[in-house]
Amino acid sequence: MYVTKNEQREKAGLPGLEHITLAGNADGLSRLSVWQQSIAPGAATPPHRHECEEVVVVKSGSGELHVEGKVIPFGADSTITVPSNVLHQIFNTGETPLEITAALSASPVEVFLPDGARLDLPWRT
Repeated sequence: MYVTKNEQREKAGLPGLEHITLAGNADGLSRLSVWQQSIAPGAATPPHRHECEEVVVVKSGSGELHVEGKVIPFGADSTITVPSNVLHQIFNTGETPLEITAALSASPVEVFLPDGARLDLPWRT
């Protein structure tokens, strides 16, 4: 696939989080996944890690990155970088949806909870 209208992509989610996979394994990629997510006010991603690098571009909203025992605030027009296998969680601390786009250096992406159990995501990666 070379061009796909994003509005035609399948939407999925977790409580407080809406997700669209913009590009990934189903598009013929083996080393890159691109995700678009909207996190509701007060919601967060699950605490997780993955065996790939992640870059998150914050389009709008504000939040906190919880990583390695640190809490790092961020706002719109920020970029978050997470090395491979680092446990992290993104919280929306603002009053509007947190709009982000993430690029991950794997496809498909396997995601793990803090106890090492695999997190089965409700979307294609």
